Amino acid sequence: MFSAFEWMVAMRYLRSRRQEGFISVIAWFSLVGIALGVATLIIVMAVMNGFREELLTRILGLNGHLSIYGAVGRLADFDDLGEKVRGIPGVVTVTPLVEGQVMATAHGIARGAVVRGVRRDDLAARSMVADNIRAGSLAGFEGDDAVVVGSRLAGKLGLAVGDRITLISPKGNVTAFGTVPRMRAYRVSATFNIGMFEYDSTFVFMPLAAAQSYFKVPDAVTHLEVFIDDPDRAPALAVSIGSTLGDGVRTHDWQQANSSFFNAIQVERNVMFLILTLIILVAAFNIISSLIMLVKDKGRDIAILRTMGATRGMIMRIFLLSGASVGIIGTFAGFLLGLAFTENIETIRQGIQGLTGSDLFAAEIYFLSQLPAVVDPTEVTAVVLMGLGLSFLATVYPSWRAARIDPAEALRYE
Repeated sequence: MFSAFEWMVAMRYLRSRRQEGFISVIAWFSLVGIALGVATLIIVMAVMNGFREELLTRILGLNGHLSIYGAVGRLADFDDLGEKVRGIPGVVTVTPLVEGQVMATAHGIARGAVVRGVRRDDLAARSMVADNIRAGSLAGFEGDDAVVVGSRLAGKLGLAVGDRITLISPKGNVTAFGTVPRMRAYRVSATFNIGMFEYDSTFVFMPLAAAQSYFKVPDAVTHLEVFIDDPDRAPALAVSIGSTLGDGVRTHDWQQANSSFFNAIQVERNVMFLILTLIILVAAFNIISSLIMLVKDKGRDIAILRTMGATRGMIMRIFLLSGASVGIIGTFAGFLLGLAFTENIETIRQGIQGLTGSDLFAAEIYFLSQLPAVVDPTEVTAVVLMGLGLSFLATVYPSWRAARIDPAEALRYE
């Protein structure tokens, strides 16, 4: 498609001489701009993907894909209901839970917490918790005097394994003197850290029987938590569960519970993509301006080439090569820079934090304790193709203008 002569002239025009230094500077700025634009897009998209995936993994690792509630707030005969649900194709596990909000206190410090009553075998099967035990073990998670506490909550309350934590329920005991808050002390048998601030700082797990006694729901649970083989099928399976169990229950899937949160992430991701695309667009305009100046500066050379037999197509291809080379080199430089950055993003974050002494990714704000990055090959391909496409489009008008130069007119004014 391109002859050796066209390649030679195009590459020579890229190596500007001293009097053409300003044009060369603009070309370099264009190359750097495209590289930074492509790299930034790849990095931001990878971080947004990683953020969504990490949150989804942790939320669905600790919470079920579906929750089944009783019509009046509690479920009796929950084991029988659980067996019926397990028989539905696609259901993996069904876990009975007792859940309630409490005030947790220790050493004179108080924090709000969420208590979840669960059987020890069910908690041990929950890998998100069982694989992230930081102190103690689940062996002592039994009886009516043991709890497992999130590591951040334990840290705030100054708790260690073996210490006692006092839980105060707002739903108190009714006495002759009025309602008295329900209060009970429990021994910390283990602490966990799943890497999500909200859960590590608020969750307390308690044996199911102890939770039933504490929250005054004997022989009942607040809901059943269901895990399925494909989280995306949760709405469809919710309909099947509802028809199997009848009108006495209501279902709530993870998409309903977190829809606003994940929709916000998707909107932010799309907006960031559009905004950062402007960086590449600005760099493409720099290519246009540098090529137009190059065409104006090389008017005499173009006229001489035309008089020596070069066709308008050859002249157009020469300048297409000159401009596109800047875009191609910049795009692939940005591609390599973006991938290298995403592969080492957590190390880079730690290094910057060490140099500046500031927390760049506070877990209290971003929910996660580490900066995630997941590269989507489809998105990276789209970014690279967009960079190449804009670069080629930026060369069309200056190249066409160069091909339209009249040799006689150009030489007359030289």
